[in-house]
Amino acid sequence: MSHPPSVPEGSEDPTRPEPVEQGRVVIVTHNHIAAALAALAEVVGRPSVVLDHRDGRTAPEAWLEQDELHADDALVVCDHDAPGALDLVRAALRGEVGYVAMMGSRRRAEHVFAMLADEGFDAATLTRLRVPAGLNIGGKAPGEIALSVLAEIVATSYERDGGPMSAEVRRDRA
Repeated sequence: MSHPPSVPEGSEDPTRPEPVEQGRVVIVTHNHIAAALAALAEVVGRPSVVLDHRDGRTAPEAWLEQDELHADDALVVCDHDAPGALDLVRAALRGEVGYVAMMGSRRRAEHVFAMLADEGFDAATLTRLRVPAGLNIGGKAPGEIALSVLAEIVATSYERDGGPMSAEVRRDRA
């Protein structure tokens, strides 16, 4: 049995010795970004489920009838045109889901926000929706986009903004 390395006395240990159970990353629908996001979620210990509109068992609308979104879950819509995707976004915004996001351009984002506002979602609720999804790290490849989204999920779950850790270091004492 291997044991984690010990931290020298007086040193800071930034890790948690026991993993804390995290909410699920619910991903709509299957594509290259979704596959990368599910793989990365597994690496960081967050269970994921990919809802694929082509599969009757895991189609978003069928899944929502059998399961529900919880406050510690993250919902990521990787294909805004997938049947049932916007229904999940609406359900997440009506509930207390911790992270609600959708892939898309800034132009698409404006359309989505206007549509949801017309449906009666108030400004405070709409601030919870992240479109485009992810932190602005400049990634273009599916894995890089997935990394930016997962980083935003983690930051949000710890009530952080996702900025660089070095920004908090005082440099005037160097």
